[in-house]
Amino acid sequence: MASSGPDHLFNLRNSFYLGAYQDAINKSDIPGLSPDDAVERDSIVYRSYIALGSYQLVINEIDSSAPTALQAVKLLALYLAGDKESAIASLQEWLNDAAIGNNHALRLIAGIIYMHEQNYIEALKYTNSGGTMELHALNVQIYLKMHRSDYAEKQLKIMLQIDEDHTLTQLANAWVNLAVGGSKMQEAYLIFQDFSEKNQMTPLILNGKAVCCMHMGHFDEAESLLLESLNKDAKDAETLANLVVCSLHLGKSAARYLNQLKLSHPDHVLVQRASSAEDSFERAVQSIA
Repeated sequence: MASSGPDHLFNLRNSFYLGAYQDAINKSDIPGLSPDDAVERDSIVYRSYIALGSYQLVINEIDSSAPTALQAVKLLALYLAGDKESAIASLQEWLNDAAIGNNHALRLIAGIIYMHEQNYIEALKYTNSGGTMELHALNVQIYLKMHRSDYAEKQLKIMLQIDEDHTLTQLANAWVNLAVGGSKMQEAYLIFQDFSEKNQMTPLILNGKAVCCMHMGHFDEAESLLLESLNKDAKDAETLANLVVCSLHLGKSAARYLNQLKLSHPDHVLVQRASSAEDSFERAVQSIA
């Protein structure tokens, strides 16, 4: 941060970045914040509630007089609560408003929403110019979704130049290493291992370690990490999805995890793929019959 004083939000941000959402909420009572820091604090708290699935709380508490950054977070809550068309319409209206269209928080939420829509080109329209570490980290995620690890690596280099020790830089480094694979897999594992030694263990960290283990063929260790993650959050989408994959590699039934994923996250890519495969199988059976 460019501030000359202490960074009062450092621990709060770190908890949020590493998926310790309740911890972030619990740490949010910070006295003596500047007006800008107070808005950022509130934004992190509300995004933590969104991550925990408490969309309605966010929608109810952020009113029309709130700053743009918080209004943007409310749009994300509305979008994830199912009011997608209305949220995207409002988002576009605000992005086209010269007075607020370049707001970093608004551009970040635009990137997140369009990434959910799998409209990566539209997402990059608002995130690609960067401006904050979160925007750079989101760029890395978007490029990896597009299978462009070369562009993701360029974004990572920018982050390394700004602050190589930043939590988001380390996370982005791990994501890129996972995508590149090979000898980089061990480096990714060590980053998540370092996080696990210095921070509260979260599903995000446990899944990171587990995915590295699976890529390295260590499926028993991966399963152990994923079951630990499931104990922390029985409905976490990535944990359930990774348990499906891990169980199949171990020759175990993945049906229960897949059913849990279908119930709690019906739009997850793994559920969609499984449904598509089931439909194809049914069509094949009917054609033979």
